[in-house]
Amino acid sequence: MKLNLYYWPSIQGRGEFVRLALEDAGARYVDVARLPKKQGGGAEALFAIMGRPGSPLRPFAPPILEVGKLVVAHTANILQVIGPRLGLVPDDERSRVAAHQLQLSVTDFVAEVHDTHHPIATNLYYEDQKVEARARSKLFTKQRMAKYLGYFESVLAANRANAKGKGPYALGRTSTYVDLSLFQVVEGLTYAFPKALRRLDKDIPLLLALRARVAARPRIAAYLASERRIPFNEDGIFRRYPELDP
Repeated sequence: MKLNLYYWPSIQGRGEFVRLALEDAGARYVDVARLPKKQGGGAEALFAIMGRPGSPLRPFAPPILEVGKLVVAHTANILQVIGPRLGLVPDDERSRVAAHQLQLSVTDFVAEVHDTHHPIATNLYYEDQKVEARARSKLFTKQRMAKYLGYFESVLAANRANAKGKGPYALGRTSTYVDLSLFQVVEGLTYAFPKALRRLDKDIPLLLALRARVAARPRIAAYLASERRIPFNEDGIFRRYPELDP
């Protein structure tokens, strides 16, 4: 099965949720835009696939994944497609629906993280909206961050109870792509809002344990230690601006 990932070559961004799934599954994939230009890589590869003439599946923006002859866009949609193929979600319909629902909540949360540093418009620089970013980040760290993380913590707690203490993952006893995404969320918040996250530590012990558990998975550990893992930086979604995390 051909797996070609199209995402910006210098940031983790939304594409990292897909990369983590592919890495954990041991999938053979090509991160196309990170190839040299002479091999068809670079940002030009992204513009080329977005500019392909039209069907309903013509992608609007990355991340984009070619799965065989199928072209799929949007993080949650991509994970919904590859999850069953790569063994990253149980086979039953209830589990697949639950995983997709949780992933959509992750998508909403990530959008709010992005808006802490770009509350007015994405085509303006952060420096053009600093005042608004501080106001947005204050509300995010005091209200929205706790609300989302508290929800994900409650999901883990419910599954742990249902599995009689043996269900440490979002859907019970088996890791899924949702767990990988929750790992990425906590990793990103640790980078972008370390002070705010520390204030919530006591309220999210299961999420923090999940983060450690995912990081210790052999393929994920190898990926995190490799050059394939792009470091967090101030061009991605999770950005470290100290003034937004007082």
